Amino acid sequence: MRISVQDIPFDLGTETTNFAAGHRDMGAIVTFTGVVRDLPDDPLQAMEIEHYPGMTEAALTDIAEQAMTRWSLGDALVIHRHGRLVPGEMIMMVATASRHRKDAFEAAEFLMDYLKSRAPFWKREITAKSADWVAARAEDEDALKRW
Repeated sequence: MRISVQDIPFDLGTETTNFAAGHRDMGAIVTFTGVVRDLPDDPLQAMEIEHYPGMTEAALTDIAEQAMTRWSLGDALVIHRHGRLVPGEMIMMVATASRHRKDAFEAAEFLMDYLKSRAPFWKREITAKSADWVAARAEDEDALKRW
């Protein structure tokens, strides 16, 4: 299991290849990558992501350990960036490995739902007109209820 909170970009192909390497006993590798998206009415200049070093890594480690235990995972990876990002940049990646696809998919969804709603990150969207903190969305909170 690996958790990385970083300000530098990551290479999706390299991370996926490295994660999958050596998992000959795993029948499923699931990956998800989140990308900073532009805003429809007022183009996004940047998204700034803040976190508390140490606390954030501990929280992500805890939730990844929960996923490892709850589903039959052989491995898990969580990468989340912080700092100033622009539309099109990769913001996060989740990867799970298990013997069977159902566990890999469900664990990946669990991790993604947690990252979206509960992980200790604070995001601010900066446009030509404003700089606003991103508020929690009801649909993201609802997604957590199934777990």
